Amino acid sequence: MKKLAVIFPGVGYHVDKPLLYYSKKIAAHYGYEIVEVAYGKLPKKVKGSKEKMEKTFRIALGQAEDILKNVDFLEYDDILFISKSVGTVVASAYAGMHQLKTRNVYYTPVEASFQFMTQPGIAFTGTADTWVSHKAIRELCEKGGFPLYVTEDGNHSLETGAVQKDLENLLAIMRTTEGYIALL
Repeated sequence: MKKLAVIFPGVGYHVDKPLLYYSKKIAAHYGYEIVEVAYGKLPKKVKGSKEKMEKTFRIALGQAEDILKNVDFLEYDDILFISKSVGTVVASAYAGMHQLKTRNVYYTPVEASFQFMTQPGIAFTGTADTWVSHKAIRELCEKGGFPLYVTEDGNHSLETGAVQKDLENLLAIMRTTEGYIALL
């Protein structure tokens, strides 16, 4: 069985930050070929600006299109998209535009993601994430059928600021992620 994992980072959350770094390692352990989407220059101070968020999405989606243009998705039996923040919007929109059947790990999805999230997956959010309405994320995940894993006091990086607690939380998040990745 041929498997592919595509990593879609966030605006300031690149593929070598903990959530994506360890998810990538887990996917590789389970035999997934890894492709990383890296965005070039994106707008600054996006938080709170719908206009800048939409511009960021369009730029990031264009860059994903360019990076993934030579990937023959038909070669793969299992396609896993691992995404973070604005990457959840990009990954979901990309899958829909290309009519791909994907499984997904959605780290801290933003509300705009849910208009494109039609593929199965699991989602993670934090109760102290100031980028989203925690209530809205809960409702959207429930409506979309996405199991939601909540980090108490977790910010948009699912961190609390207490190092030992963050390490415990990261371990729990990676165990859940691994359980999902290993399903196939």
